[in-house]
Amino acid sequence: MNFNYRKLVLCTASLAAASVFGAAAAQAETIKIAYIDAVTGPFAPLIKNSTNTLQMYIERANKEKWAGDNTFELMVLDGKGSPQESLQQLKIASDQGVRYIVHQVGSGVALALVDAINKFNERNPGKEIVYFNGASIAPALTNSKCSFWHFRFDGNTEMKMDGITNALAKDKNIKNVYIIGQNYAHGQEFTKAAKEMLATKRPDIKIVGDDLHPIGQVKDFSPYIAKIKASGADTVLTGNWGQDLVLLVKAAKDAGLKTNFYTFYAYFDGTPTALGADAADRVKMVTNWTNNAESDAANTELIKTYKARYGMDFEFLSNESIIGMLSKAIKQAKSTDTIKVAYAMEGMKFNGLSGEIEMRKADHQIQEPMYIVTWTKVNGTTVKNDSEGTGYGWRTDLKIPLADAVQPTTCQMTRPAQ
Repeated sequence: MNFNYRKLVLCTASLAAASVFGAAAAQAETIKIAYIDAVTGPFAPLIKNSTNTLQMYIERANKEKWAGDNTFELMVLDGKGSPQESLQQLKIASDQGVRYIVHQVGSGVALALVDAINKFNERNPGKEIVYFNGASIAPALTNSKCSFWHFRFDGNTEMKMDGITNALAKDKNIKNVYIIGQNYAHGQEFTKAAKEMLATKRPDIKIVGDDLHPIGQVKDFSPYIAKIKASGADTVLTGNWGQDLVLLVKAAKDAGLKTNFYTFYAYFDGTPTALGADAADRVKMVTNWTNNAESDAANTELIKTYKARYGMDFEFLSNESIIGMLSKAIKQAKSTDTIKVAYAMEGMKFNGLSGEIEMRKADHQIQEPMYIVTWTKVNGTTVKNDSEGTGYGWRTDLKIPLADAVQPTTCQMTRPAQ
């Protein structure tokens, strides 16, 4: 064998090896996503809606190759709404090699998950976990407790409170406000922000009551409603969600309470049915989307398809942006490595049901437009779609552009080496 021939053989062998290893490196992956939430317990119906929505978007992403040839697989784990139970489920997921975690409701759980994931990632370089937070909105999560490994896909308490108190302040008939919320991180921040913002925007408004109740434990809100009636409040401002809002609304209806309600989460499962005709034109909400907000034909069809498949209204917009941005980041990074994907998501823009949104680099807080909406009867024009078959739905009073919904951050983020 002469030198030239040997050289040709070696080059050919090297090229073949490179081709094999290159193909292996580019091989499509099945990416497991662990969804940890209150699958059982008082908030289970709400979480079922979220699970369905997440599964729907995963199926769509896989079919339409949002993440290229990579596919997603969903693992649902029951955190029971408890920080301790959720951390146990996080360990189960991490032991199985899951590197992407989704969680929706409960800022107490969210704070525990962030802390645990920070510690896990410090101890396990090369196996880092990223946490996508869909609806736990305590401001600390993107301020003093901000983390490179945490991304929030819903406006925080301060963002939403700014929008709803702007609407409240414009109604000069409102004189006496009663604040009620759940006694945990979000509820406490809700009360604090409400008092501070109302004092600035409408110092003439009197806070006639302020209650925090155990989350998910109150079965009868009639004592709270009695206090509200006795206070002379003309308006109730509440951050309650899920069963705690459904039962509060039912107690108000039973007692004949005719105050205004200003809320964050009145579109969640069961609440529209509880509101019904009795609450028409008395309930306002700040939200990042409703089924009467702007949407194109494809999105309208998606909503109809969801209801036909699952028998419930589409509610969790955050799951669209979670799967959409994760997919886009994987393609952009050309990798499923969590550090590379997280860096790709910083500053990312995404177009979805609510228009263009952006994941702010400074604190990993989603920046998105918001809406002020009023519960009212379907009229075929401003309210074309009802909620939960009630014949009533949400009329858009005001769209708050993304730029106007922005709030400052105190986050001092530590980032890993790329």
